[in-house]
Amino acid sequence: MLIPQAYAQCPVCVLTVGGGLFIAKKLGVDDLIAAIWISGLNTALAHWFAAHIKKPFILKQPLFLTLVMVALTGIYLYITGQLFHLNNTFLGVDKGIAGLFLGSAFWILGIKTDSLLRSYTQGKRLFPYQKVVIPFVFLLLLTLFVNIFVTK
Repeated sequence: MLIPQAYAQCPVCVLTVGGGLFIAKKLGVDDLIAAIWISGLNTALAHWFAAHIKKPFILKQPLFLTLVMVALTGIYLYITGQLFHLNNTFLGVDKGIAGLFLGSAFWILGIKTDSLLRSYTQGKRLFPYQKVVIPFVFLLLLTLFVNIFVTK
Protein backbone atom coordinates (compact mmCIF):
# COMPACT_ATOMS: atom_id res chain seq x y z
CA MET A 1 0.00 0.00 0.00
CA LEU A 2 1.56 3.29 -1.09
CA ILE A 3 -0.64 5.57 1.02
CA PRO A 4 -0.75 5.02 4.81
CA GLN A 5 -4.10 4.37 6.41
CA ALA A 6 -5.88 7.47 7.73
CA TYR A 7 -7.67 7.38 11.05
CA ALA A 8 -11.04 9.11 10.65
CA GLN A 9 -11.38 10.07 14.32
CA CYS A 10 -8.19 12.13 14.24
CA PRO A 11 -6.96 14.48 17.00
CA VAL A 12 -6.91 17.52 14.69
CA CYS A 13 -10.62 17.09 13.93
CA VAL A 14 -11.32 16.56 17.60
CA LEU A 15 -9.45 19.71 18.65
CA THR A 16 -11.31 21.71 16.03
CA VAL A 17 -14.64 20.56 17.46
CA GLY A 18 -13.42 21.35 20.97
CA GLY A 19 -12.46 24.90 19.96
CA GLY A 20 -15.84 25.31 18.30
CA LEU A 21 -17.58 24.24 21.50
CA PHE A 22 -15.73 26.85 23.51
CA ILE A 23 -16.89 29.54 21.09
CA ALA A 24 -20.45 28.16 21.11
CA LYS A 25 -20.67 28.41 24.90
CA LYS A 26 -19.45 32.01 24.72
CA LEU A 27 -22.17 32.74 22.15
CA GLY A 28 -24.91 31.40 24.44
CA VAL A 29 -25.64 28.02 22.87
CA ASP A 30 -28.03 25.95 25.01
CA ASP A 31 -26.37 23.58 27.50
CA LEU A 32 -28.15 20.55 26.02
CA ILE A 33 -26.76 21.22 22.55
CA ALA A 34 -23.26 22.00 23.84
CA ALA A 35 -23.25 18.79 25.90
CA ILE A 36 -24.37 16.76 22.87
CA TRP A 37 -21.35 17.97 20.92
CA ILE A 38 -18.98 17.60 23.88
CA SER A 39 -20.12 14.01 24.14
CA GLY A 40 -19.65 13.47 20.42
CA LEU A 41 -16.11 14.75 20.87
CA ASN A 42 -15.58 12.37 23.81
CA THR A 43 -16.88 9.40 21.84
CA ALA A 44 -14.72 10.22 18.81
CA LEU A 45 -11.69 10.50 21.09
CA ALA A 46 -12.53 7.23 22.83
CA HIS A 47 -12.72 5.39 19.52
CA TRP A 48 -9.47 6.95 18.33
CA PHE A 49 -7.67 6.06 21.58
CA ALA A 50 -9.06 2.51 21.56
CA ALA A 51 -7.61 1.94 18.10
CA HIS A 52 -4.13 2.89 19.35
CA ILE A 53 -4.01 1.14 22.73
CA LYS A 54 -2.12 -2.15 22.82
CA LYS A 55 -2.82 -3.41 26.38
CA PRO A 56 -4.77 -4.00 28.63
CA PHE A 57 -7.80 -5.41 26.85
CA ILE A 58 -10.41 -3.33 28.71
CA LEU A 59 -8.80 -0.08 27.53
CA LYS A 60 -9.04 -1.27 23.91
CA GLN A 61 -12.84 -1.19 24.19
CA PRO A 62 -14.26 2.05 22.76
CA LEU A 63 -17.51 1.73 24.70
CA PHE A 64 -15.62 1.45 27.99
CA LEU A 65 -13.45 4.45 27.12
CA THR A 66 -16.57 6.41 26.09
CA LEU A 67 -18.19 5.73 29.46
CA VAL A 68 -15.02 6.76 31.28
CA MET A 69 -14.75 9.99 29.30
CA VAL A 70 -18.45 10.83 29.77
CA ALA A 71 -18.08 10.21 33.50
CA LEU A 72 -14.95 12.37 33.71
CA THR A 73 -16.66 15.15 31.76
CA GLY A 74 -19.69 14.93 34.05
CA ILE A 75 -17.43 15.18 37.10
CA TYR A 76 -15.64 18.17 35.59
CA LEU A 77 -18.94 19.92 34.77
CA TYR A 78 -20.18 19.24 38.32
CA ILE A 79 -17.00 20.48 40.01
CA THR A 80 -16.98 23.66 37.93
CA GLY A 81 -20.62 24.38 38.78
CA GLN A 82 -22.00 23.89 35.28
CA LEU A 83 -24.59 21.28 36.27
CA PHE A 84 -27.81 21.25 38.30
CA HIS A 85 -29.01 24.80 37.76
CA LEU A 86 -32.66 25.58 38.49
CA ASN A 87 -34.96 25.01 35.48
CA ASN A 88 -32.10 23.73 33.33
CA THR A 89 -33.53 20.28 32.68
CA PHE A 90 -34.59 18.11 29.76
CA LEU A 91 -37.21 15.46 30.59
CA GLY A 92 -36.40 15.93 34.27
CA VAL A 93 -32.66 15.39 33.83
CA ASP A 94 -30.04 18.14 33.91
CA LYS A 95 -29.37 19.33 30.35
CA GLY A 96 -25.63 18.72 30.69
CA ILE A 97 -26.05 15.11 31.75
CA ALA A 98 -28.83 14.45 29.21
CA GLY A 99 -26.70 15.95 26.44
CA LEU A 100 -23.68 13.84 27.38
CA PHE A 101 -25.68 10.62 27.11
CA LEU A 102 -27.63 11.64 24.00
CA GLY A 103 -24.48 12.75 22.18
CA SER A 104 -22.66 9.50 22.93
CA ALA A 105 -25.67 7.41 21.98
CA PHE A 106 -26.15 9.17 18.65
CA TRP A 107 -22.43 9.12 17.80
CA ILE A 108 -22.30 5.37 18.53
CA LEU A 109 -25.49 4.92 16.47
CA GLY A 110 -23.71 6.71 13.62
CA ILE A 111 -20.68 4.41 13.95
CA LYS A 112 -22.95 1.35 13.96
CA THR A 113 -24.79 2.68 10.90
CA ASP A 114 -21.48 3.09 9.08
CA SER A 115 -20.53 -0.48 10.01
CA LEU A 116 -23.90 -1.77 8.81
CA LEU A 117 -23.55 0.04 5.48
CA ARG A 118 -20.06 -1.39 5.05
CA SER A 119 -21.34 -4.90 5.76
CA TYR A 120 -23.71 -4.54 2.80
CA THR A 121 -20.92 -3.28 0.52
CA GLN A 122 -18.26 -5.88 1.41
CA GLY A 123 -16.38 -3.39 3.59
CA LYS A 124 -16.28 -0.60 1.03
CA ARG A 125 -17.39 2.93 1.72
CA LEU A 126 -20.14 4.59 -0.27
CA PHE A 127 -18.54 8.05 -0.20
CA PRO A 128 -15.32 9.68 1.05
CA TYR A 129 -14.98 10.18 4.82
CA GLN A 130 -18.08 8.06 5.44
CA LYS A 131 -16.73 6.97 8.83
CA VAL A 132 -16.77 10.59 10.02
CA VAL A 133 -19.67 11.99 8.02
CA ILE A 134 -22.32 9.53 9.22
CA PRO A 135 -21.80 10.10 12.99
CA PHE A 136 -21.48 13.84 12.34
CA VAL A 137 -24.79 13.88 10.45
CA PHE A 138 -26.45 11.95 13.29
CA LEU A 139 -25.32 14.62 15.79
CA LEU A 140 -26.31 17.39 13.41
CA LEU A 141 -29.83 15.96 13.02
CA LEU A 142 -30.13 15.53 16.79
CA THR A 143 -28.99 19.13 17.26
CA LEU A 144 -31.53 20.42 14.75
CA PHE A 145 -34.30 18.42 16.43
CA VAL A 146 -33.32 19.69 19.89
CA ASN A 147 -33.01 23.27 18.63
CA ILE A 148 -36.42 23.22 16.91
CA PHE A 149 -38.50 21.23 19.40
CA VAL A 150 -36.78 21.47 22.78
CA THR A 151 -34.90 24.72 23.31
CA LYS A 152 -37.52 27.13 21.94
